Amino acid sequence: MIRTAFVLGAGLGTRLKALTASRPKPLIPVANLPLIEFAFQHLLAAGVQRLVVNTHWRAERYAEFFPQPEYRGAALTFRHEAPEVLETAGGLWNVRDLLGGEPFLVYNGDILTTLDLRAAITAHEAAGNEVTMVLRSSGGPLQVAFDPGSGRVLDIGGRVDAAAGPRFLFSGIYVVDPEFIARIPPTEKISVVPIFCEMIRAGAKLGGIVLDDGVWWDLGNRENYLAVHRELHVLPQVPSAPWIHPEAKVDPDAQLTGFTAIGRGAEIGAGARLHDCLIWNDAHVAPGAALERCIVTDGTAAGGKASDFDFAPAPAPR
Repeated sequence: MIRTAFVLGAGLGTRLKALTASRPKPLIPVANLPLIEFAFQHLLAAGVQRLVVNTHWRAERYAEFFPQPEYRGAALTFRHEAPEVLETAGGLWNVRDLLGGEPFLVYNGDILTTLDLRAAITAHEAAGNEVTMVLRSSGGPLQVAFDPGSGRVLDIGGRVDAAAGPRFLFSGIYVVDPEFIARIPPTEKISVVPIFCEMIRAGAKLGGIVLDDGVWWDLGNRENYLAVHRELHVLPQVPSAPWIHPEAKVDPDAQLTGFTAIGRGAEIGAGARLHDCLIWNDAHVAPGAALERCIVTDGTAAGGKASDFDFAPAPAPR
């Protein structure tokens, strides 16, 4: 059993532009639930008992959604990175004292997936790997060369052996033994990728497992964010759209169609027509508005006729 998971929550979310002006990316609502909660639930179902999350951009918002140091019985700890984000390996080094000196999971905070984490843990233990990357055959850039016969990762992004193959997608999830921490330069901003490449060159046990069953989505951009809502019917724990928070106020004459979601405290005026729209907490949609594939962020007002438009504050410097 792996008891601890490090969930990456410190990213700047720049690809989502104005949508992350007021929230860090892992807190954007998906069917009215903060994205990171899907990760938490997935990890708890695999036996994780301690959740560690790094923060940077709009870090103060995490306390609003998770005011207690626990989530559904699991210990929950946040650690802030300042003055700049430390990237994946630097973030790991920064939380080394919270990882328990035992194997742990690392989980990107901007994905939504149902991959079999227990299968990844079992494969990691059976191979005696230092790190085991969870891979997929499709669904995004195929940058990881992996040999299923030996179970070893051979290249990442052409940095070690551009001719190696076959190539797979890196899911953003990996199982790590604690000795990996010693490979990270202390107090340095650095990704795990160059360290993984050095492990390949040194013949260290950097392995992988290909998991093609289940769903995997990267919510890195607006198109993917909307598309996830269109596909969420495949997840049994998510009710059918439209999703309306019990504390939202929707006029009886409003029309909500498609995968529309209405967040806590939002107000939808009389005669408004919303199709495939995401209305965040405390947002206001004017009476008679006609919106399609629009996103209205926290506390923002929307009206008139619009399609494929984000009602959101201007992106702030990050």
